[in-house]
Amino acid sequence: MPDTPNQPVFLADYQPPPFLVESVALTFRLHPTATRVLSEIRFRRNPAASAGHDLRLDGEGLNLISAQIDGTALATRPDATGLTVAAADLPDGPFLWQSEVQIAPEGNTALEGLYMSNGMYCTQCEAEGFRKITYYPDRPDVMAPFRVRIESDLPVLLSNGNPVASGTGWAEWDDPHPKPSYLFALVAGNLVSTADSFTTIEGRNVALNIWVRPGDEGSTAYAMDALKRAMRWDEQVYGRAYDLDIFNIVAVDDFNMGAMENKGLNIFNSRYVLATPETATDADFASIERIIAHEYFHNWTGNRITCRDWFQLSLKEGLTVFRDQQFMGDMRSHAVKRIEDVLTLRARQFREDAGPLAHPVRPESYVEINNFYTATVYEKGAELIRMLRLLVGEDRYSAALDLYFSRHDGQACTIEDWIAVFEEAGGRDLSQFKRWYGQAGTPRVDVTEDWQDGQYTLTLRQHTAPTPGQPLKEPLLIPVAMGLIGQDGREIVPTQVLELDGPTLSVTFDDLPTRPVLSLLRGFSAPVVLHHAQSAKDRAILLAHDTDPFNRFEAGRSLARDMLQAMIVETTTRPDAEFIDALRIVLCDATLDPAFRALALRLPGQDELAAALHEAGHRPDPVAIFEMRQSALKTLAEALKPDLLQVAQMMETPGPFSASANDAGRRALRVQAVALLAQVDGGAAARASFARANTMTEQLGAWTALLDIGAGAQEGAEFYRRWEGDRLVLDKWFAAQIMHALPQNAVALTRTLTCHPRFDWKNPNRFRAVIGALGANAAGFHSPDGAGYHLVADWLLRLDGANPQAAARNSTVFETWRRYDGDRQTLLQAELQRMASHPGLSRDMGEMVGRMLGE
Repeated sequence: MPDTPNQPVFLADYQPPPFLVESVALTFRLHPTATRVLSEIRFRRNPAASAGHDLRLDGEGLNLISAQIDGTALATRPDATGLTVAAADLPDGPFLWQSEVQIAPEGNTALEGLYMSNGMYCTQCEAEGFRKITYYPDRPDVMAPFRVRIESDLPVLLSNGNPVASGTGWAEWDDPHPKPSYLFALVAGNLVSTADSFTTIEGRNVALNIWVRPGDEGSTAYAMDALKRAMRWDEQVYGRAYDLDIFNIVAVDDFNMGAMENKGLNIFNSRYVLATPETATDADFASIERIIAHEYFHNWTGNRITCRDWFQLSLKEGLTVFRDQQFMGDMRSHAVKRIEDVLTLRARQFREDAGPLAHPVRPESYVEINNFYTATVYEKGAELIRMLRLLVGEDRYSAALDLYFSRHDGQACTIEDWIAVFEEAGGRDLSQFKRWYGQAGTPRVDVTEDWQDGQYTLTLRQHTAPTPGQPLKEPLLIPVAMGLIGQDGREIVPTQVLELDGPTLSVTFDDLPTRPVLSLLRGFSAPVVLHHAQSAKDRAILLAHDTDPFNRFEAGRSLARDMLQAMIVETTTRPDAEFIDALRIVLCDATLDPAFRALALRLPGQDELAAALHEAGHRPDPVAIFEMRQSALKTLAEALKPDLLQVAQMMETPGPFSASANDAGRRALRVQAVALLAQVDGGAAARASFARANTMTEQLGAWTALLDIGAGAQEGAEFYRRWEGDRLVLDKWFAAQIMHALPQNAVALTRTLTCHPRFDWKNPNRFRAVIGALGANAAGFHSPDGAGYHLVADWLLRLDGANPQAAARNSTVFETWRRYDGDRQTLLQAELQRMASHPGLSRDMGEMVGRMLGE
């Protein structure tokens, strides 16, 4: 880390740490305003580094009480980012560093380092929070075992590893596995646990605990079940067993992230732990299942093997996202999971790639690493793992992972280490594939077809547009899965994978009976944008008959997107009858997964349509998009009304609640049908559904269906009366009103809700539920008078003074500002410039706003 706060860090400047750590012993004497942290750190010189280095320790916001080396007091003075001990003052051999510092957790509103949440002490150290706890070489390639003593009169005192001793007012923990400081964790508070156990494949008995605030213990059963399933799955699929005697999860209300994989002590945002059928939607249950699994899988892909430096962040995150996607597919539906993952990728990562925040999966520089916990690093990083698996095959993928685990256990690694095991196990040169890690932007693949006398020729051309700092792009290795469908709907060429490794690739198929319908990029085999002038008739055939579930969905999505674009641009078009008929086939096909049918019923969202219009050369008008989309929904609902009524009735789920994929899919389809019916029945079906709902999925779905047509005030009041005592459900109450508000009401409603007594803007969940929700209401946020922009910018500046990391993450609502018409661009740019010039702007926000402005 540089000595000055805003100096960029460059990948090219990496140097091995001059000193390594053999062991760490920490003592915490907890106090809300005056916690004392005593550290004993045994250092040795790194033989891989050159001699003569000073000892540089990171530290921010620390009150240094004392510092010693081998018992000799030091007179060193800290600077803004740490302290330095001159090489001349260091022993020639190993030495013991001792220090005592004082910190104030109660006043730590940034929720980074050691802070307090409703009387609970909690830590968040990734990426660079440990330096706010004590002086240390706070970098991921310095790994050491930790022993921790916590002194407090609170009843529960937790840290990493195994408990080794305790008494009245104290507890000690030992983590024998070397780890970087970002994985350190401590929790102390008045907590209760849900306890269980798990026997590993090796026969080790592991104690499991989920710690929550008193009163929340009845909402942890699903999280515990998900944890045990994830542990078993990781053993069966990856051969990875848990390696400690205890595994703890703690639910915290005030948390910037979703969760954190600290070794043996995972800390979670409460929303990803607590769930009952009455308080959590099926989407909440799925998120809990996925994130519990994700953080557990980090035990090996992130903890046992970590990243050498933060530029390699996707080495742990992309791989672990891919693993949680595999897990969720096995637990639920691979087809539906793949569709959901691609929708997320396009909504977040493609948008990132297309704007000023574009960066490679492995960035080349950063000012604030917290700003690179992005969809590119996570979701695109996972797509790269998926492509590797497709290119080498499942068996060689498994061999490569086994080699990775055996070769690099206990190490801090790079992307080069990762690619090397695939080259060795896969038996092929992947140097061209490695470009995916260093090249930003979403590749475009142009498709042309030629059909003559039984011969079909497919030609693919790739191109990646310039991105900030990368004007020229090299060809990538793109795996393109494809098949051919006959005009009668039968598959005539089954799935095969083409490798587009140059600017152009042509493939010819001979002796075909009829002109085929191309099914391209099956399973979304690569994160690219296809440009394919395929007819509506061919897409309707794919929607009705394609054997690949993703491409069947994609055909319907493309038809809907093209239809909506035409309606918006031409203002006279109505939904095509062929599209409606094809959609009816999917809706009424009882052999299809209900969750798939629910996804097929959804029209593309406002932001997706704005992106498509912009790419087609138009300046999207968010209000016009909203209005035309509503018009299309009404037309679809009118045409499908009898079928929607029948499906809504058939998808009822009587009997005890089950979070199973089948029941969740049935509820999803029923909620989607009721939402469409609201467009034409005045909300009658939605009101009836709300009145008898016994799950949060159905209750919230019915209420938001009413909000979408400008109704639902009575139901909203009832919702609040019932749930005002539940902080997580109250987040839903705030967010639903704003996200589903009519555009002309969204800004005023948001302003009103910021004055609500339950609006706690310092709580990240509540801030997202109000200010973040306005950004998600595209037509409302993009109000022509700029009121939405001004309101959000005001709140971001306020939040930046308390929690820079959360403010920076919420600022991405401005990243697409160049997409819109001149007046909106001017208003958006003015708010970005106002934020950029704000006195005391944090480096987190400063970097984000500067990048969005192109500075």
